Amino acid sequence: MKLRNLASCFLFTLSALRADVALAPLFQDHAVLQQGKPVPVWGRADAGEKVTVTFAGQTAHATADADGRWILYLDTLPANATPAELVATGRNTVIVRDVLVGEVWLCSGQSNMEWPVSRAQNAKEEIATASFPLIRHFKVKRTVADAPQENVEGAWAVCSPETAAHFTAVGYFFARDLHRKLGVPVGLVNSSWGGTPVESWMSPAALHSEPAFAVVRERWQKTLDEYPAKKAGFDEKVAAWEQKEAAARVAGEAALAEFRQQNPRPWGLRGAPGDSWTPMGLYNAMINPLVPYALRGALWYQGESNAGHASEYHALFAAMITWWRAHFGQGDFPFYWVQLANYKAGNGDGTDWAFLREAQTQTLSLPNTGQALAIDIGNPDDIHPTNKQEVGRRLALIAKTRIYEVPGDFSGPQFVSATPEGAAMRVRFNYADNGLTAGAKPLQSFVIAGADRKFYPATARIERDTVVVSAPEVKEPVAVRYAWSNSPEANLFNGAGLPACPFRSDSW
Repeated sequence: MKLRNLASCFLFTLSALRADVALAPLFQDHAVLQQGKPVPVWGRADAGEKVTVTFAGQTAHATADADGRWILYLDTLPANATPAELVATGRNTVIVRDVLVGEVWLCSGQSNMEWPVSRAQNAKEEIATASFPLIRHFKVKRTVADAPQENVEGAWAVCSPETAAHFTAVGYFFARDLHRKLGVPVGLVNSSWGGTPVESWMSPAALHSEPAFAVVRERWQKTLDEYPAKKAGFDEKVAAWEQKEAAARVAGEAALAEFRQQNPRPWGLRGAPGDSWTPMGLYNAMINPLVPYALRGALWYQGESNAGHASEYHALFAAMITWWRAHFGQGDFPFYWVQLANYKAGNGDGTDWAFLREAQTQTLSLPNTGQALAIDIGNPDDIHPTNKQEVGRRLALIAKTRIYEVPGDFSGPQFVSATPEGAAMRVRFNYADNGLTAGAKPLQSFVIAGADRKFYPATARIERDTVVVSAPEVKEPVAVRYAWSNSPEANLFNGAGLPACPFRSDSW
């Protein structure tokens, strides 16, 4: 009897030590695979174990390497809305059910991407009508890591009135538009975290790719060095508040009612373990586990947290995109982002956000990129404008015209040149072939300057596909700007109703 028990324990131990075949985190029930390109499937198994994957009539094989990693590729798949099973077999069998084939988009950034449908405008109506079983959403759990990870928590949800409230609103409205037009399944991989800077989403390779990026790492190290003293000071404030609150409770209801001090909040207290601002920390934990899942492209809404260092943003953002593409190994896949909306940011006439928008626009120099504007649909008093429907629509316009070859306009007017004409300047634009319009009021938010670099509010009028700008204080203009503030009133549009991109003709 004892020998039998010993043998059972030995067999159990061997079983526990054996690594079952396991798939990477995105290969779960209700997944969407990318059509039209090879589909990598990967995971873990025992070293040397042979793994077979079958899906949609295809069978592919791989052998786990010395570290237990394996990867194989399915040949190009056509779109398919009929649920199928993906089966991975080694010493054990893993079955992934209800798998569709269509368009897969990675949605990332900070709070305006994370913002759910439940908090978008007309949320109740949107949720009640969200019956789109061919749209699927995978929410990556918020996690920070000091080194690249393989696994992350999350699950695919089928779009319905019971689930859509938790989808990324921008991503959902984008996906709904595409699905209605293309008729194929759409998968959204939502890896976003509010209040985070671009450097948190950069891979180690990206953040070490340029000597200039050392300033970001040095700034973070300073934050880490200062954290213990700042944390101690914060703890003292909390203790003092708790003591006052306790005394008010003892004194009775009247005293407690008068004690209305809000408890101290750790705003700006950075550097704690697991801080979402950790450079590379979100890439390591929330993007790396997704690599190299087959994608059509990526959507990005971020920049608010970098407005205080706008001069750094273009280089960091461009490096992030370049290295994401390199890590996924699928070429220069489409990468579209939302330019920051109009928001006072403490001072509506300030220009931090204007310079950040410029940095975003400069990143259009990378191939296969696109920018949806929100300069006319923000809320000056709220960093989270709720009109995510229009943001998603404008992103979808870019995708439909540039990827899916649907005829139409996808961009508002973009600055080309400003030429002096006497005491005025004539501004020319791209994407103005169908004319320009200012709605029912005069053009707003144009300023003009001479060689002294002093800008004055300007009068602007539309002449066909150009704008003529002048101000009585400027007799010999050399520079013009449009919507160049945190929260401008921007009312220049093209005939398609798409807003003009904020610009400046100078480099001052």
